[in-house]
Parts: sequence; C-alpha cells; structure tokens
Amino acid sequence: MASHHRGRGHLPSYLVPAAALLLAFILTPLSAGDPLGHFCGNSANFTANSTYQANIRLLNATLPKNASSSPNLFATGTVGTVPDIVYALALCRGDTSAANCSECIGTAFQDAQQLCPYNKDATIYYEPCAVRFSNQNFLSSTDDGGSALIIMSSQNASAPAKVFDAAVSALINATVDYAATNSSSRFGTGEMAFGSFDKIYGLAQCTPDMAPADCRACLQGIIAMMPNYFSGKSGGRVIRLRCSFRYEQYPFFNGPSLLQLPEPSPSLAPAPANVTPLPARGESKRNGAARILAITQSIVAAILASVVVCLCLQRKKSKPVQKASVSYPNNPEDTQSIDSLMLDLSTLRAATDNFDESNKLGEGGFGVVYKGILPSDEQIAVKRLSQSSRQGIEELKNELVLVAKLQHKNLMRLIGVCLEENEKLLVYEYMPNKSLDTILFHPERSSQLDWGKRFRIVNGIARGLQYLHEDSQLKIIHRDLKASNVLLDSEFIPKISDFGLARLFDSDQSQDVTNRVAGTYGYMAPEYAMRGTYSIKSDVFSFGVLILEIVTGRRNTVAFDSEKSADLLSLVWEHWTKGTIVEIMDLSMTSHSPGDQMLKCIQIGLLCVQEDPTDRPLMSVVTVMLSSDTVSLEAPSRPAFCIQKRVIL
Repeated sequence: MASHHRGRGHLPSYLVPAAALLLAFILTPLSAGDPLGHFCGNSANFTANSTYQANIRLLNATLPKNASSSPNLFATGTVGTVPDIVYALALCRGDTSAANCSECIGTAFQDAQQLCPYNKDATIYYEPCAVRFSNQNFLSSTDDGGSALIIMSSQNASAPAKVFDAAVSALINATVDYAATNSSSRFGTGEMAFGSFDKIYGLAQCTPDMAPADCRACLQGIIAMMPNYFSGKSGGRVIRLRCSFRYEQYPFFNGPSLLQLPEPSPSLAPAPANVTPLPARGESKRNGAARILAITQSIVAAILASVVVCLCLQRKKSKPVQKASVSYPNNPEDTQSIDSLMLDLSTLRAATDNFDESNKLGEGGFGVVYKGILPSDEQIAVKRLSQSSRQGIEELKNELVLVAKLQHKNLMRLIGVCLEENEKLLVYEYMPNKSLDTILFHPERSSQLDWGKRFRIVNGIARGLQYLHEDSQLKIIHRDLKASNVLLDSEFIPKISDFGLARLFDSDQSQDVTNRVAGTYGYMAPEYAMRGTYSIKSDVFSFGVLILEIVTGRRNTVAFDSEKSADLLSLVWEHWTKGTIVEIMDLSMTSHSPGDQMLKCIQIGLLCVQEDPTDRPLMSVVTVMLSSDTVSLEAPSRPAFCIQKRVIL
C-alpha cells in the first residue's frame, strides 16, 4: 500500500529540509482521485467566509476551465487586492484529456483547503495535475526552487544497477531535451529498448511559460536527485510545481512515445551525455512529423553513421524527380522540419483523383484547393499553388517555415508538402465546415451558428492569436486575419489558416514597416493600410473586426445603402453610444442568447479596433477578458476609420 505524508511540519529527519522533499513508496498504482502529496505553506492563515476564501473560490471557478481549454493544459490566475490577493497556478500532464484536466483542478482546490485548512499557501499534486494557490506572488518568476515530491518503486530492476541506471539516464536526458527545446508545450515522453522483451518509459514536463534554458535547468536540478534515491529502482519520479520527470518499466502515459531510443550497449555503463532528437526515419511519411528518433552520441555514434549511409543509398536508389525551385531557409532545424513532411506526388494524385474538378473545394489568388483521402482514410485538403505565381512561391516558403513549427489546436495543421516535378503542394487537415465566412454571412446557414458556437469561435481565434504573438517560440504576425482565413472543423472549432503573408519577429522586435501593403481592406489596421507599419497590434485590430462581424453577422464593408450609412465599425459605434446595440445583433441567433456576454464581446471588439495601436489590448489580455466575469473592461474610444453620420438641419 502506498504511504503519503499528510500533515505539515512532520517531515522525516532523513529528508533534506532546504528542499522540503516529500518521499513516498509506491507498491500499487494510485487511484485517479488520490493526491500524490501536498505541501502547506507557513506564511499566514485566513478565516472562514473571508474575502481571501472568496477569492480562492473565484479561482476555483475559472482556472479549471482556463487550463483545460488551453492547448498546453496550463493556466495562471490572480484575484483580489492586498492583503486578500490570491495567486494560483494549475498544470495538467500533457497527455491528459481536457475533461480530466478540468475535473482534477477543481478537485485540487477543494482537497487543498481540506488538507491545509485555512492556510493561505497550499500546493497539491495528483497523477493528472498540480495546483498551487498562495498570497505570495510566486507567478512573477519561473524559478522553481520550492518543495519537491519524490516517489520511488520499492522494487529493484532485474538488470545490474549500473547498466540499468545508465539506460535510465540516457532516456531521461533525451526526454528532458525534447521537452525543453522541441515542444512548445514543454512536454515529452520517450521509450528505450532494454533487453530482448523489456522497455523503459520516461516522461518530462515543465510549465509552458518557461524558456527552454529555464526548463532544462529546472529538470536537471531534480534529475540530480536520482543517484541518491533511484539507483537500481525499477521506477521513480520527482515532481515540483513547474517541472517533473518520471520513468517506469511499463507504459504509464497516454498515446505513443514522442521519442524512441535504441538499446544502449552493455559495455557502456556510465551515464551518457545529453542527446539531440532527430526526425524519425522508416515510419510512414504521414507520421514522420509526429514521432522522433533520439540518438545518444556517446552510445550509438556508429549506428548514426550507418543510418546516414543507408539514407544516402536509399536516395540513390529512389527514382529521380524534378523538384520545384524553392529556396529553403538557412536554419538547419527548419530544413529538417520540412524534410520530414515531404509527400509523394503519386500519393496526392491518387488521393484527389488526379485533382479532379469534383474534388475542388475552392480557389484563391494563389491556386486551387482540393479535397483528398489518403490511403489511411484520413481526409485532407491539398492546396495546389499556381505554377506561374511568384506570390505563390513566397507564400509557400512562409507556410513551410512557419506552419511546420506551429502546433496549436486553433491553427491549421500542416500534414505534408510535395515539391515534385513542377508542383508546389501543401497538404492540410480537412475542415468539413469550410471557412467561417461561408456560414456566418450565408442567409440560411448562419442559423447553424448559435451563440454558444460563436463564442467558442471567438475564444478559439483569440487563443490561436495569443499563441502566435506571445506563447510560441516564434513571434508571428499573421497580417491577413479575416473570416475566410478562419476554418471550422466538424465541431466548429476554429483554425487560423493561410500564413502566406505572415512575418516572423525577433523576441524584442515590436513593429516593422513594408513598402508593399498586402492583406484585405476592411480588416487592415489604419497604421498598416496608410503607412505600411505592422505589429501584433495590427492583428489585434483584425481580430476586433472579426468579433464585431461574428456578433452582428454583418461584413465590414464601406458599401452604403438607404438603410445603412456607415461601415460596420461606424454602425457598431453609433449604436454603442446610443445604447441600442441589441438592434444590430444577428437575428439568426435565438432570443435565449446571453445578452451580457454578447455586449462584452462587442466592447472587446471595440477595444481592439481603436485607432492608436497602444490602446489596443494584447491577445493574452483579450483571452482573460473573454474568460472572466470579474474583470472590468475599459471604455473604448471611437474606432479607427469611423465615419460619422452627417446630419442636415
């Protein structure tokens, strides 16, 4: 039976007081509802029904939803003012479902208050999640030097400890390297062959807000504890709030391993050096981007050389094809990412019935999009770029470099690329509900978008933009966000698409200027349309236009008729100032739609389309405003391009 430390101030004497380590011996798997362990702070206590407790309840009401709806299953929150301010952090394991994540965090808030009664600072760990709330601002830094929970198996590995420890070290180091540098979610899993029939499985994770170097430092800090506790043990883990790792001799995580390591040589027992993940070869091309082969230099240098020789021979044996003339980026990592996505032209011809007209989904300035079905029965959308379009080449290079690196549930997923003969083909996941504009502005189909769907679409677009601007390792300005570039899957989950005009910024870069303004009028920010200046706030403007279109069901155009004498922004502003905004809500939505939520979206939209870019909110602020019922919104100023009605007396 597993044993756990439940109280505070009663740690065994053999534990290191400075790190406040908690040690448990695990004989059988814990049930999903049992905490792995908890820590109670020493800062202060609160009283029942106090403002501090009310603030904890507010966080309990919002954080489970915010974390479970985040692509990285991570959220932070702050509620109240000193002395009743509460800071909180919630992180779910990267292989946990959204539903289990939300349930776990909600349970954690309740259990933490029971296990640390009236304590202002509590941390609690479960198998699927970890939660901390405190009156101390621990969110201001990602330095995780706090309490650590150590869990080990009581069973020893059957192999000699020296050999087994070396294998575990190689696996954990590889998984740590993947989590820190090759994953925007800071999550990695791996497996290593060990013996004829055995394997070792590993997992490492950091909070997604940590920089790669900070994540690696945090994980290396807890890995350093391994020799003291885990030597020869068949399984073990160390958990801190912001980073954790685990290894076992059985698969304990959901989904396939993101890393695969070959069996180490028995003659090389010392702990190997860190490894660098390389794109997996020998799997199907469709799965090539999802699975990684990690090779430890100090163990398998000879194997790596053999793989290179085999690849070269394989390339010589393959049928030569004429490649499109496209310049790859100079970054070797970009080239590796693109190479792993390459698909055969014959496969795409078969999938689309040789680009038959009946499979045509749409046509744009850069080419035609076809529906296709891969041999695996996966539905795809194939963008066939025009052979004569120079803009198509630039779009292709942008999408190859940018989209291949981006992984977010609200961004279109690039499945593959084909550059054979004279073809330039980009293969995406298929979106059965097509683009937002085909439903939103359709006189009959718009009724499919009730308010619940529209609000989820607004939230999804906001989170996708926040990822591009603030959360991804790259800082990307889309520059052409509009309703036709938001695609909807079977569940009406929005996916931002078309990165042909996107631009990559350095981390410290705030704006840039171009002599060639490209995009769509009606969605362009004024500073971009007039002066060519673009920034993340240009995308925020476009997002604001989208919100107003989604709520009203009207396109933003400058066309005038006898009933409307203003563009959409001016029309919304006119009704907003008069207090008659309900009059221009989309009539296709039912009367049971929450008016206060719709009004909040209108106000957020107006805040996003203000003329001065500095007045527009960051997308991270927008997502907070959308998800919180307690955040006060500022009064918006007159939108850019607002055309006032002329009154003739």
